[in-house]
Amino acid sequence: MKSNTRNLYLIPYVLWILLFVVAPILLILYYSFFDIEGQFTLGNYKKFFTPVYLRMTLSSFWYAFLITAFSLIIAYPTAYLLTKTKHKQLWLLLIILPTWINLLLKAYAFLGIFGTFGFANSFLELIGIGRKQLLFTDFSFVFVSVYIFIPFMVLPIYNALEKLNPSLVDAARDLGASWWTTFRRVVFPLTLDGVKSGCQAVFIPALSLFMITRLIAGNRVITLGTAIEQHFLVTQDWGMGSTIAVFLIIAMAIIMVATGNRK
Repeated sequence: MKSNTRNLYLIPYVLWILLFVVAPILLILYYSFFDIEGQFTLGNYKKFFTPVYLRMTLSSFWYAFLITAFSLIIAYPTAYLLTKTKHKQLWLLLIILPTWINLLLKAYAFLGIFGTFGFANSFLELIGIGRKQLLFTDFSFVFVSVYIFIPFMVLPIYNALEKLNPSLVDAARDLGASWWTTFRRVVFPLTLDGVKSGCQAVFIPALSLFMITRLIAGNRVITLGTAIEQHFLVTQDWGMGSTIAVFLIIAMAIIMVATGNRK
């Protein structure tokens, strides 16, 4: 009886996965075998392996790596300090709060901040450096992307640190381990699952960014997400856009398997 009830509860989840995960993926795979004129072809896959798209793929992975690396460098100390401070839930809420704001609004806010007469340039002029071209650069793209993804890196690491048994750290220090040795041999290995989850939450969506590349980088940064948007909305070549999406999905699946838990 319990088994039948459990299976009944699973029906909505199975239907959701079939309709909104499996079906879209199959639809993308289907469209990838057609050219812009609606003719069946394998040319889209052959075209993907040309130098233009391979460079675009390498660029996407490079920027996703940079965004993930900088997010991790900032998020880990932040999450660690959160576990040691009072009112940690309040501070955690303040970190999560920006995720409630629409991504487009945040991008436009940075257009003002990094603009020629924005706050950032006013500050640079105040300290004697002078106004610089901050918008439409690799720096602005990575900076804004890291700002947007930071909460998604902090949360899993914070949860992992919260679950860490403090007696293990105390034992390491009592045995004469330095702070760095304790972190390297005890704290970091025991919170590695949180780091992996955070890297997944940042690296995978960073691979397919397109709106930030448009607004903040001014199309100076071209990623697979930008190419997909271009093919679907501008050139109307749904076949090529779907082909890029297929390889993007495969890459994401490989990353999830590579960074998944093996217990």
